[in-house]
Amino acid sequence: MMAFIARVGVGCQTVAVMKDITANFEEIGGRIAKAVTDAGRAPESVTLVAVSKVQPPEKLKAALDCGHRVFGENRVQEAREHWEAARAAYPDLKLHLIGGLQTNKARDAVALFDVIETIDRIKLADAVADAGRPIECFIQVNTGEEPQKGGVLPYDLEALYRHCTEKSGLKITGLMCIPPVDASPIFHFGLLATWAKRLSLPKLSMGMSQDFEEAIRMGATHVRVGSALFGERVKYE
Repeated sequence: MMAFIARVGVGCQTVAVMKDITANFEEIGGRIAKAVTDAGRAPESVTLVAVSKVQPPEKLKAALDCGHRVFGENRVQEAREHWEAARAAYPDLKLHLIGGLQTNKARDAVALFDVIETIDRIKLADAVADAGRPIECFIQVNTGEEPQKGGVLPYDLEALYRHCTEKSGLKITGLMCIPPVDASPIFHFGLLATWAKRLSLPKLSMGMSQDFEEAIRMGATHVRVGSALFGERVKYE
């Protein structure tokens, strides 16, 4: 944790970052609360997964200082750099892997993350199961059937789910999707919700900065918000 703190630094710029991040979390939290209320759901039924990929340490520290503890990362190595040292100081920290996972990184991912949202093929399911630590998993569904995007195709979903639960022994608790950028997300949220109900899965990870309120109305239990909280992603040294 000391290495993490050392990279944050102090001064006027850090104070300004803290104010901006605090304001952003308050705004997004308020919008989530309104969307949940409008949908007639319980306030605790939606979890905000703050997408912290490619964010500098001072913004991550500001988010922690706000009291937020659930973060989403795309890559194992970057997540380790962001959070491994912070685990001792923040024992309630929860990390979600929301990016694609290679089978040769499965053991590292299982050791670091609390939830893997991107199970999308049998080989990966088996690799995660073989890592030896029970971990909560979602299946990622390619609702738009986009060839460049990860996720199991909808018509292969049930077979993958059966393999994960009956053969791999994974703890599958939900589904995740990323709708096509040029399409209305409503159809994709509805499709994911329909499949979750069919498979009796309680959790739905869907909705990002631009559409999380619609996702909540469609039943999302987890919304993945990055730029609306942290601003534009800029790589840092």
